Amino acid sequence: MSTSIGALVREARPKQWTKNVLVFAAPGAAGVLDNGSSLWRALVVFAALSLAASGTYYWNDIVDVAGDRQHPTKRNRPIAAGLVGLTTAKIAGTLLLLGGVALGFVPDWHSGFAVIVYVVVTVSYSYVLKKHAVIDLIAVASGFVIRAIAGAEATGVPMSTWFLLCTSCGSLFIVTGKRYAELRDMGDQAPSTRSTLSQYTLGYLRIVLSVSVGATLVAYCTWAFDTKELSGASWPFYELSIVPMLAALLRYLLVIEQGQGGAPEEVFAADRVLQLMGVVWLVLFGLGVYVG
Repeated sequence: MSTSIGALVREARPKQWTKNVLVFAAPGAAGVLDNGSSLWRALVVFAALSLAASGTYYWNDIVDVAGDRQHPTKRNRPIAAGLVGLTTAKIAGTLLLLGGVALGFVPDWHSGFAVIVYVVVTVSYSYVLKKHAVIDLIAVASGFVIRAIAGAEATGVPMSTWFLLCTSCGSLFIVTGKRYAELRDMGDQAPSTRSTLSQYTLGYLRIVLSVSVGATLVAYCTWAFDTKELSGASWPFYELSIVPMLAALLRYLLVIEQGQGGAPEEVFAADRVLQLMGVVWLVLFGLGVYVG
């Protein structure tokens, strides 16, 4: 079977690379991205995680090919649709994983190790962890946290406890929202595409959403005030950044309740209010970092 370049690229899911912008979170908050060396290191680890992530998508779809063919949208993925053969997919997925890990060691061995941990967690999720309720949520959420850690390690930026807590709880909130949307949209058919959805209920996932969004807000508020004290800033930009953060969290909750959220990256790309809140937050936090 002939495999087109377009099908291979689609299977790599370049749209998902936007998740890797988390590598810029810690160095951005520390105000070092205006340094050429730090920016270069962050860009390299961004590329490394993008390659590694694409490799894990290949292997995830290889494992899930039977279930994906029963899903209303996932059946259109190149492997499930038969546009990319399983042998070709295994070769491409392995090369992407190895290339991502190798590139991750270029900035620093710590960032390379973080990429390895990301690959191990993600591949373990594809084969084992996704079959266990709750564990699957934590495994996916940890992938986001590892991205942030990789960026910090690549640029030599120390991470505060509150930054890690905020990232962890925020990631859990996003992942839980995705599961909630899947269960709500597909109903009784949901377990046929994701086995753990048979163990979840909408009520339980609402509780996890409530806990994770509350924890995210508390952690962010504490981080903002703590950062203000450590920086000695005179202007209240860090504190003011809490407002768009709260608005964005509440907006995303509304989007989930309206039956969306199954594809977070598509929500962020389409929702103008979320985008506006993101810009306002970026401006306020940026002013806190560079103006004080």
